[in-house]
Amino acid sequence: MNEPTLQSIGDYNGLKGEKKRVVHAVILTGLIIGSLYVIVANSYVGQAHDALPVKDGITAVPFNR
Repeated sequence: MNEPTLQSIGDYNGLKGEKKRVVHAVILTGLIIGSLYVIVANSYVGQAHDALPVKDGITAVPFNR
């Protein structure tokens, strides 16, 4: 298996047609998925509607041996 060299790697500026569309589609898909993740993550942070109220803090954790 040969390692690619700088001379054999295809340059993005040289891409034409279908290959360039695939590169654009991959980049656009990544941006869309990342944006959706950020929106969903920020929407649900700190919104625990089913949280139980706790009156006492935990002072010590017993270890069973």
